Amino acid sequence: MGGDPRPGPETLAAYPRHVALGTRWGDNDVYGHVNNVVYDAFFDTAVNGCLIEAGVLDVAGSPVIGLVVETGCRFFAPLAFPDRVAAGLRVARLGRSSVRYEIGLFREDEARAAAQGHFVHVYVDRRSRRPVPLPERLRAVLAGWM
Repeated sequence: MGGDPRPGPETLAAYPRHVALGTRWGDNDVYGHVNNVVYDAFFDTAVNGCLIEAGVLDVAGSPVIGLVVETGCRFFAPLAFPDRVAAGLRVARLGRSSVRYEIGLFREDEARAAAQGHFVHVYVDRRSRRPVPLPERLRAVLAGWM
């Protein structure tokens, strides 16, 4: 059993979409770095911000919405307030009603990711909460992020 089997951190160039994020004073925990629960909020902000910017998500009115059914994160280096963070976003898989987003978080001016994670959204009817096929416009946008 030699070495670390997990892949190392990627560069921002590995992600077709980029979002600027900031850390907040309250994001730091008693250990002096951004607490792990904040990383999911960064992921959510990056994914939904890109969807809104692309015109395929209206948080108050879209009839089809994505619900998170899986999330994960690997940490490589700490982030801490007042770091500026760039989130890189790509789509790794498009299913009939699901999408796997992969996100890298980069401290400003750092070449390698401080953390890399993923979200899996299942797209559902807003009212019934039952899975539905990805709308064609959404599918086209997401395909461009692969």
